[in-house]
Amino acid sequence: MARYRLHCNGTSGNSYKVALYLNCAGLDWEPIGVDFAGGATLDGAWRERLNPMGEVPVLEADGVAMSQSAAILLRLAETTGQFAPASNQRFEAMRWLFFDNHKFTNNLAMHRFQNCLTPRAADPAVLAFLRSRAESSFAIAERHLASRAFMLGALPTIVDFSYAGYVYYPTAETGFDLAAYPAIDAWRGRLAALPGWKPPYELMPVGTSPPLRMA
Repeated sequence: MARYRLHCNGTSGNSYKVALYLNCAGLDWEPIGVDFAGGATLDGAWRERLNPMGEVPVLEADGVAMSQSAAILLRLAETTGQFAPASNQRFEAMRWLFFDNHKFTNNLAMHRFQNCLTPRAADPAVLAFLRSRAESSFAIAERHLASRAFMLGALPTIVDFSYAGYVYYPTAETGFDLAAYPAIDAWRGRLAALPGWKPPYELMPVGTSPPLRMA
């Protein structure tokens, strides 16, 4: 059994953040599929054993079950030293992690869900509202990355893995061609050049999710 067991499914970008980190850090890990579409995370026994919040990812390590991707990444950086922000970058790391969870990943993930994972097509007004929120987040990240290779500077850190959650899913799913954002697109390329990088469905070929609905 691998030391790190990541409970996840292929369509979960928040799971992908942790999976990509584990793989690029060269850690001993394995993906454990979660039957999300079948309601596994709603099951009381599942919540009692793994995560009372009823969400993936959940990372099991050394007898402890950890949830929330940003908290997991922080814990892994602290315990392994891999991709850890420098001590003088801690405030910036937290600032950008909070922005990612509240805005960048959140807005992109919500648009993607309504774009392709709901049983019926979303109300165009709802999709337009979510799109404007995602574009606002992209504009901030685009300006930030225009003058640096990675989110905190010259080297990749856990902050980059956090922002990577949904940026490698197909354009048909997300509804966004990120090539339209040159700085973000160049950053995606630098991250994808790291040893161990793989796209989401290849890295997490497990679990079940609601069926994709393409326009």
